[in-house]
Amino acid sequence: MKILTGGQFHELDLFTIEHEPIASIDLMERASRAVTDEILHRYTTDGQHIYVFAGPGGNGGDGLAVARMLAEAGCMVTAYLLNVTDKLNPNCLTNRDRLRELEAATLVEITSEMLFPELRPEDLVIDALFGTGLSKPLSGGFAHVTKRINQSQAKIISIDLPSGLMCEDNSYNDTSTIIRADATLSIQIPKLAFLFAENQRFVGEFKLLDIGLSREGLDNIKSHFWITEAIEIRALLRPRPRFAHKGTMGHVLCVTGHKGMMGAAILCARAALRTGVGKVTQQLPFECLDIMQIAVPEAITQLDIDAEMLTTVIDASIYQAIAIGPGIGTNRHTASALHSYLRQAACPMVIDADALNILGEYPDWLKELPVESILTPHPAELDRLVGHCNNSYERLNRARDLAATHGIFVIVKGHYTQICTPTGDVLFNPTGNPGMATAGSGDVLSGIIASLLAQGYLPAEAAQLGVYLHGLAGDLAAEELGEASLIASDLITYLPKALKQMKEQWKQTS
Repeated sequence: MKILTGGQFHELDLFTIEHEPIASIDLMERASRAVTDEILHRYTTDGQHIYVFAGPGGNGGDGLAVARMLAEAGCMVTAYLLNVTDKLNPNCLTNRDRLRELEAATLVEITSEMLFPELRPEDLVIDALFGTGLSKPLSGGFAHVTKRINQSQAKIISIDLPSGLMCEDNSYNDTSTIIRADATLSIQIPKLAFLFAENQRFVGEFKLLDIGLSREGLDNIKSHFWITEAIEIRALLRPRPRFAHKGTMGHVLCVTGHKGMMGAAILCARAALRTGVGKVTQQLPFECLDIMQIAVPEAITQLDIDAEMLTTVIDASIYQAIAIGPGIGTNRHTASALHSYLRQAACPMVIDADALNILGEYPDWLKELPVESILTPHPAELDRLVGHCNNSYERLNRARDLAATHGIFVIVKGHYTQICTPTGDVLFNPTGNPGMATAGSGDVLSGIIASLLAQGYLPAEAAQLGVYLHGLAGDLAAEELGEASLIASDLITYLPKALKQMKEQWKQTS
């Protein structure tokens, strides 16, 4: 699913109007009907007072149309139209006049001072002050209104996006003047800002409402931002060959763990095996041999000369993928071994955790990353690589630059995990839940992706499929165990169910 900028969304509107064809006011009516139906579906409006706050633009026109439709449905509605400049968008003007003719609703047009209503906890506020056209922070009377709305205890529903929030970059926004919605009913396409953690307090839950914008117009617009869809993942899945054996299903080398941190190594190796790879070899300090053989008897072991940490490099030419970093520590001898692996690697690499922290200390080594390596940092690890970032938008752009500069994939972990590609595109992953915010979750992801690489998936495919599968296993685990109780090893336990579900869906569509 494409993510469009505010300007591109306006282009799509115009294309739909011209090529459907449909009058602009009728397209607004269609959008407003979708919003109204969703509100009536979500909320019991009997005896509830609904207040609509509409601005002078297209978003305000939506709000006034919604006010009319709610009133026609028997709701008690008061609409406030903030028209302080006497310059209304034509569609907003039309919907103002339509609402005026309706006796069942109250319209208050504000041209100067506003007597703000007393909002009760049981009231419902429809925010339609500003939409995608906003380009600067709210100020003056509009800022005052948003602050008063936020101070109330009423439920707040924003149309398209919360007023005051920019579609993409909010680095220089005044967050005190942004509506804090309980839910955002967004038209057709998600806004990039919805996918950033710091904006969740404004957006609340968001739902996309399909209003039939032109598919052809959407296809014609180039975007660098996408949300992965299940149908795309199903297209990546490959059937397991009937004559497969361990020698044909790939061999992963896990360079992970040191004394006291063998949990990371165990999680990574077990995840790789559960994702279907033929063999896993685990390089480990010789004092850690027993714990690995007991915890993961399926793994082959290669012992380091050091008792407690990884210091040496083994011949990696027989492996189809390498996972390196989880739990290895940042000792200078380990760092030297990592450097050697980067220079000699002849197969795809997944680089995570302490390997990323080492690269943060030796940034020149980034130039030696094998092409199409996959880095899997969480936000703090990414900041060590690219410098401190003030917000998610800045972090996203720096991750994109890092991926493009070095020809690698950068997976920024979190809710809506971001896969930044060497071409500058970003794929946001829709699976996963807050229960996965637990130690070891990233080690599992490294094992999953390395396993897919070893089985012959291209780095782009392994990154997208691995992140989706990881999140899906987390969703299945949370469904049965609850989010709060979820631990990293649960993700491995539910990997078979996730794979089975994906493959069953693949069979249904193939």
